[in-house]
Amino acid sequence: MNQIAEAMHEGDVHDGERLHISGLLVTFVSGLPQLAFPLVAAVFGVRQSKNPALIPIVIAAVLVISLFFRWLAWLRFRYHVGDHDIRVEKGILNRTARSIPYERIQDVSIEQKPLARMMGLGEVKFETGGGDGDDAKLSFVTLDEANRLRTLIRSRKAGIVIVGDDPAVAESQDIAPIFAMDGKRVLIFGLYSFSLIIFAVLGGVAQQFDFLLPYDLWDLKHWAGLAEARGVSVNKINGVGWVVQLILAVIALMSLIFIGFATGVARTLLREHGFRLDQTSKGFRRRRGLLTLTDVVMPTHRVQAAVVQTGPFRKRRGWHSLKFVSLAQDSKEESNYVAAPFATLGEVWRIAQAATIQAPDGDDGLQRGAAKYWISQIILITPPIFVAMAALVVFADAPFLRTTLLLSLLVLVGMIFWFDWRKYRFGLDGHQLYLQRGWWRQQMTIAPQVKVQSVEIAQGPLSRRLDLASLKFGIAGGTLEMIAVPLSTAHAIRDAVLQKVAAVDYSAINQSH
Repeated sequence: MNQIAEAMHEGDVHDGERLHISGLLVTFVSGLPQLAFPLVAAVFGVRQSKNPALIPIVIAAVLVISLFFRWLAWLRFRYHVGDHDIRVEKGILNRTARSIPYERIQDVSIEQKPLARMMGLGEVKFETGGGDGDDAKLSFVTLDEANRLRTLIRSRKAGIVIVGDDPAVAESQDIAPIFAMDGKRVLIFGLYSFSLIIFAVLGGVAQQFDFLLPYDLWDLKHWAGLAEARGVSVNKINGVGWVVQLILAVIALMSLIFIGFATGVARTLLREHGFRLDQTSKGFRRRRGLLTLTDVVMPTHRVQAAVVQTGPFRKRRGWHSLKFVSLAQDSKEESNYVAAPFATLGEVWRIAQAATIQAPDGDDGLQRGAAKYWISQIILITPPIFVAMAALVVFADAPFLRTTLLLSLLVLVGMIFWFDWRKYRFGLDGHQLYLQRGWWRQQMTIAPQVKVQSVEIAQGPLSRRLDLASLKFGIAGGTLEMIAVPLSTAHAIRDAVLQKVAAVDYSAINQSH
């Protein structure tokens, strides 16, 4: 009872801290796109009443109501940094108080959107590695407070008590980066990031707001009539020679390609501008972003595995990417921590070595999967194709020779499996596990054996007949699976990894961190 009373008294004394009042303006402006649909609907409804004077009143009312509820949410928000956890209290009517122990926090990141940067504010995000993104966030505090909170939480997590502003704990701003990308490299990276997502965005916007237009946006007859009204006859277009049609098709294709490259460059520039990776005493600190600046720290001891990726075109020019697997989620788009999005192999292995992950000694020590595994997959899909051919002949009266075109699918799948088998490798040495796979998106995963938490040998009915197995290694933040492994080899790898893990004193490792 005394402990409960002391805790209640402590909660009364320490009411917690409020977010910065200027952050209210940032959240209000950032939430304006969410008000687009209510505003348009309200204006559309007022327009039907034939009283245009009400339109600015309705717009102002919607904005004032939104600002009022955001002010209430700001007023009812508190955060408190304790000795063992950080507590976040929020809610206008239904109050929630969430405590996050320091040992559960996997990542503390700082994000600055354009308006927040102009006002010297930052958004602090905490993640516990539960897989649902950010578990708690503070939107917004001053940048000094954000850096203080991150340093304080990391220190409390490590059991270090800070008195005042301890310069020994502060991050050095003059440290040379272990990896950085200049404007030229970001541009080249953008050219490799071809994207047509702009058409999907425009299509979604048009589909959401097409009710405001006086005509159907997708009505081709309307557009044909509009062209004829402007003096452009559809019959004349159809009567144009094939050379002109070919030229127009080429122009349309080139425009599409240009838009794809331009979109890729723009998205890459916004995300990767000023990319800088520092190696600090606490781990890897990454800063990037043109409009939205993110500042994320990944502790070195939380790196569970390294993922090196490339593609057929990037590999010819020597470009690769490096990601670290951990419990913390990098962003909504990336589940793994991006350490180097566009780097040479020399740069990749230098960063990986800083995370105690070594480069493989070539492909000589790696094994290929059993070819009969891929052959069995082709055999399994062959009967359905022949059944489909028979169904077309019997029920659709399709000519038999035409149905044989389905066999081209079997040839295509066979070629894909052949490429997959050629690129697939697996193996281990005295310290690490290796898995290489992918003929188009080529990927190599390297995991230290001491990071393995579980080993599972799985066999299906077909695998048992072929005397093959799959090896699944559980690591924090993901899994590593070796397929098409002979059963005897699978047992040997499992025994070697478990023996390596059993020899490690994890209590000493935890004390060192």
